[in-house]
Amino acid sequence: MKPDYSNHTKIGQSERLLKPLAGLALALVAAGLGGCNDRGDAAPARAAFVRTEVVQSKDRQASISLTGEVQPRFRADLSFRVSGRVIARYVEVGTHVKAGEVLALLDPAEQDADVDAATAAVLAAESQLRVAKATFERQRALIASGFTTRTAYDQAQEGLRTAEGALEAARAQLGTSKEALGYTALRAEADGVVTARNLETGQVVQAAQPVFSLAQDGERDAVFDVYESIFLGNVDDRSVSLALVSDAGVTASGHVREVSPAVDAKSSTIRVKVAIKDPPAAMTLGSPVAGTVKVHAQRQIVLPWSALTAAGTRPAVWTVDPATRTASLKPVAVDGYEAGEVLIKAGLEPGERVVVEGGKLLSVGQPVTYEGDRS
Repeated sequence: MKPDYSNHTKIGQSERLLKPLAGLALALVAAGLGGCNDRGDAAPARAAFVRTEVVQSKDRQASISLTGEVQPRFRADLSFRVSGRVIARYVEVGTHVKAGEVLALLDPAEQDADVDAATAAVLAAESQLRVAKATFERQRALIASGFTTRTAYDQAQEGLRTAEGALEAARAQLGTSKEALGYTALRAEADGVVTARNLETGQVVQAAQPVFSLAQDGERDAVFDVYESIFLGNVDDRSVSLALVSDAGVTASGHVREVSPAVDAKSSTIRVKVAIKDPPAAMTLGSPVAGTVKVHAQRQIVLPWSALTAAGTRPAVWTVDPATRTASLKPVAVDGYEAGEVLIKAGLEPGERVVVEGGKLLSVGQPVTYEGDRS
């Protein structure tokens, strides 16, 4: 049989026709892909519109305000000097009392019995003294006549001295018993206001157990619990402006009288007492007051709180390069926070432009436009 060359001839002709077409297709695809890459590289980054502010340092006269409470300069805990059962109570919390006024009474039965016993002891001692005096006078007359011995005379003299001492002791015991009877009435030691009460009628109290707290009339203090860092500021002086929280029209002035040397372990605060000069009548005990002190004026950079962001764990702000108009993140050191403002201590220089609004979606190197930018 002869080989069939017709099919091979047709296949070879088809391949010669398809090769130029395949090359043309590859060229078109390559051209299309190259055109896409060129357009992607040429597309510029979209500029973000932000609101900016030029940094300026200015003098700031800052002030610090805290809330405290009006308290008495002198406060005393009152207690009975003897034990007993309370039979009467005459005052309540808030009662104004005068010096010497009776606040409460104890049952005086025990003390009355002691007074009676001491009185009887005095009477007995007086009787013994009379006998001792008569015996001594008789012995003195007999020894002058020589009808007694020196020993008997000395014994009579010693008996007289013993009787005199016994009488003095009995009288002292009577005085003590009478004082104890007087201690059954608890009296105010000064003019003031009762601020606490810890007893009821019928209650048995022990000697020296506090039952009333008395805030004495006179000088008043405004007491504040101050955070420790406030003492790091440059306070103008020790003067404090005071005003009632409930009525800002009621004002007074004062000066720092006492600063506690210890920091409270629970609140990390220091107790400061401010002496109130001529306190108004409306500044009653327990009234909440606001105290304000001024701090030395100093040059500071102040930004709106919206300008603050973070670079990792550090505070930072977005700045704009005026030449390239691109954003960059700059770490800063914060000196303090106020209502709606942030005080910058370091990291910025006057004249720098800072983004104050619109920085949440910025990235480093991103072009920006801002108000007043004519580009």
